[in-house]
Formats: sequence, C-alpha cells, structure tokens
Amino acid sequence: MNKKTRRNIHRAAKRTTFYIFVTGVVIAMLLPIYFVVSLSFLSTREAYRYPLPLLPELKIHYKMTHGERGYLLSVYDQIDKEYQTVMDTQDLDKMSVYMKSQLGAPMSVSEIQQQIARLDTEDPIYFTRRKNLLYNYQTFFQVAGTGQAVPALIRSLEICAMTIVISLFIGGMAGYAFARYYFKGRNALKFSVLFVRMFPGVAIAMPMVIILVNMGFYDQPIGLSLVYSVGSIALTIWITASIFMGIPISLEEAAQVFGATKIQTFIRITLPLALPGLAACAMYAFLGAWNETVAAIILTQFNPTFSVVVYQTVLGAVGQVNLAAAGGIVMALPAVLFTFFIRRYIHQMWGGVTV
Repeated sequence: MNKKTRRNIHRAAKRTTFYIFVTGVVIAMLLPIYFVVSLSFLSTREAYRYPLPLLPELKIHYKMTHGERGYLLSVYDQIDKEYQTVMDTQDLDKMSVYMKSQLGAPMSVSEIQQQIARLDTEDPIYFTRRKNLLYNYQTFFQVAGTGQAVPALIRSLEICAMTIVISLFIGGMAGYAFARYYFKGRNALKFSVLFVRMFPGVAIAMPMVIILVNMGFYDQPIGLSLVYSVGSIALTIWITASIFMGIPISLEEAAQVFGATKIQTFIRITLPLALPGLAACAMYAFLGAWNETVAAIILTQFNPTFSVVVYQTVLGAVGQVNLAAAGGIVMALPAVLFTFFIRRYIHQMWGGVTV
C-alpha cells in the first residue's frame, strides 16, 4: 500500500468520524425536543405507559360487555396487543369523563347509550373513536390561569415589543457613541455597563417593586419592560458598538460631503449596514423578556405574563406530564417563530451577503 492510498484512507476515516460525531450531536439535540413534542400529544393513559409510546395513537379501540358492577369497558393496548379493562361501572357520566380526560377520545352519554343498546343483540361489542390530538392544548388554555392564558399571551408579546424598542433605542445610541467618539473613561464606562448583568434578576426585581409602585408602573407591562430592558441594554451596547466599529467611517464622511446631515447619514447609511447586529440584539431582548419568570412573578399580581401562567399551570398539573409538555410547547412556539422570522438578518451578520 503506497503513501497516497494510506493518506486517502486516513482522510476518509477522519471524515467518517467527523460525520458520526456531528450526527450524534444532532440526535442528542433533537431527541429531547421530539420527546417533549410527542409527549404533548399523548393521552394521560399513554403518558404513563412503559415503555413510552414514540407516537400517539390516532384512534382508540373500545370493547364493552356486561360486568359485575355495570358495564365493563376495555381499551386496546397497542404495546401489549390486547384489550385491557379500565373500568367497571354503571355511571355513564363517569365513563364519559374517563374517555375524555384519560383517553383523549371523548364520547357523550347519549353516544355511550347508543353503544350499550347493542349489548341486547351482541356481547361483547366493539367500537372505535378518533382521538383528539389537541386535547392537551385545549385543556391547557382552559385551565391555565383560570382562563388568563390568551390575555397573558398578548400581554407578554406587548412586553417583549416594548423591551426590544427600549433596548435598541438606548443601547443602539450608546453603542454608536462608544464606536465613534473617544472620551476620557470610555473603556471603563463601556466595561461598567456589564456589571448589571452580573446580578441575578431576582436581586434587581426586589428593589424595583418599590420603584415601580412609586412610579405607578407596578403590575403593568411598561414596568416589566423597563426591568427587562436593564439587562438587554448592556448586551445591546456591546453588540452594536462592535457592529458600528466594523462600518467604515469613510462611508459616513462621504455622505456628509454630498450634503447629508449626521442624522440623515446615520439613518440612510449606517443603520441599514448595522441591521444584522440590531436584529441579533432584538432576538436576545425578545428571548430574555419572553422566558423571564422569576422577576415576572415578583412584579405582577393581577396581570401575569404568559411565562407565569405556564409556570403556575405546570405546578398545578400534578400527575399530568402530558399537560405540562403541552404548556412547554406553547411557551416555546412564539420564541421559535420570532427566531425563524429574524434568522435572515442574523445570517447576514454571520457571513451572508443577502440584503
């Protein structure tokens, strides 16, 4: 075997090892996400089966016959491949509630009575009902915060929007000043803005309660936006300062030579070139405001954010991991959509050329 062949084999082995490593990392990242998404569609009975089903059932197959106490209801188990008895009762309301809450395939009392009528001619009877895959999500919005889920969702989006505006306006201007102007104590001041991010959110939230009460902003979206913006502004300053320093000042000088004012130069020349950095700052501000829970619990009372509603629902969903998984998916969906929407601008900052 010559040197060229050994070299090719070595390169192929390295490439194969790299692909195996990347595949393992991707699987390790996607597997928990798939697990949570699949769990959010499982019924309560499926969620506590072992081994846990990888996919939710689309239909529920029932078997009914006469029992010792009333009517014996059995459900077909896809894992054991047999019908398993779930209840023996004469209370049709109880049976209907079980079908809805535990199996996710609701049947009204009248529909159950129609099936029971068949027992006069055949015993046992078999029937199938389509499963409601969105039952966990519907239940979540019904029980979350006693009906406050939708108002809390709108409130959280409003808070995130105000946080982005405040962070980009103040942090962007400060970042431009750090990038274009030189003054005494510039580096020390730039470093000092990071100090606020060294403190946990709860440490800042406690004194902010008194301040917001005095300002009349306690338990209001604007109050939470101001608190969330404290940490986002510091990060925005550092990101935008680096972006503005990467934009040649000669472009601004050329625009001013042709008669543009400093404001016109900033809006028409500098700002469009800095858009990827501003998009990244907007993404970090949104994710920080959207996912914050501890500070929101302290700073709200009657107007909770969506993260607080999800947190309280998950705590109250004792013994219903599928309902908790549905709440987690609902919580993650807006953040995923916002990141997907803004990804093209982030791509420009990381080397893309599409404008």
